[in-house]
Amino acid sequence: MSFGWVFLGASVAGYGVANFLQSVAAARVSVHSKLDPGLLLKLAGHRIYVAGLLCQLAAFAFAFFARRDLPLFLVQTAVAAGLGVTVLLGVALLHWRHPVSEVVLLGTLVLGLTALIISAEVSQSRPLNPVEVAALALTVPIVGLLGRLAVKLHGAPGSVALGALSGLSFGAVAIASRPLAGAHSLGAFVTDPLLYILLAHTVVGQLLLGLAMQRGSTTAAVASMDAAAAIPPALVGLLLLGDRIAPGRGWLAAVGFVLALGSVLLLSRYAEPQHHVREKYEGRERRRCAPEAPRSLDPGDAHPLSATRNVPKNQHVRTGRASAR
Repeated sequence: MSFGWVFLGASVAGYGVANFLQSVAAARVSVHSKLDPGLLLKLAGHRIYVAGLLCQLAAFAFAFFARRDLPLFLVQTAVAAGLGVTVLLGVALLHWRHPVSEVVLLGTLVLGLTALIISAEVSQSRPLNPVEVAALALTVPIVGLLGRLAVKLHGAPGSVALGALSGLSFGAVAIASRPLAGAHSLGAFVTDPLLYILLAHTVVGQLLLGLAMQRGSTTAAVASMDAAAAIPPALVGLLLLGDRIAPGRGWLAAVGFVLALGSVLLLSRYAEPQHHVREKYEGRERRRCAPEAPRSLDPGDAHPLSATRNVPKNQHVRTGRASAR
């Protein structure tokens, strides 16, 4: 058995926990309406987000090593199973409520990604040429520009749009890391431009994912991210990296593509936001910061100061009116 499968399983669990922790932290930060890197600084001030980020880095490392033995589209589609871990943690710990329509769409998404996995055939990858590397680098500003436009959306559509864009960045990270994982020395690894493309897309993708989780539905944000991070790299692998579909399973790959993409599009309509986490947090903050309500001066109530206990009734009324002024 290849260690790639062990690394892949650890990556799935790591991404699921990371998405859950980051969604909790994102709900505790004021919603940003611009593509502001300051959001990452605010999120970094929360220990929950830092813990989620560490889980994400560990999951990325496991996926990085898995790509040495397993084809790119296989790793990317399998990692999407981390959404199931996120949902289970949300239901168990935060009592997330998922309507039947959302559960059905999540199941359809898993079926579509599973079909893509089954239709894949393991094969060796070839390196990217300079033109392809330059094209991959150009996607960094393109995704950033699209993110500035998508940040104006709110609710589930905003979660899906920003989540999909973050998935494109993470998909570019996966494409860059596949040949980068085959570096023969530390010097070749550090001097490879793919490393810096990978780092740039990681920052952009992380920012977009934080914005997507603030818009409403964590499930929709993560689902769209997973699909966008799986489907385009799968196509790139087939067209440019030498990956192949198993003979006679082309129809299965087509069905899987349609199911996965259709599920993400429908999630933008049927996914419901999990606002109860934000409302609970903001309600606690309002109670902590709100000034203490003044005590009633009703003449029938016992006043804590003995000097006022024997004040005539009309004096109480005049005092109350004066304070009202």
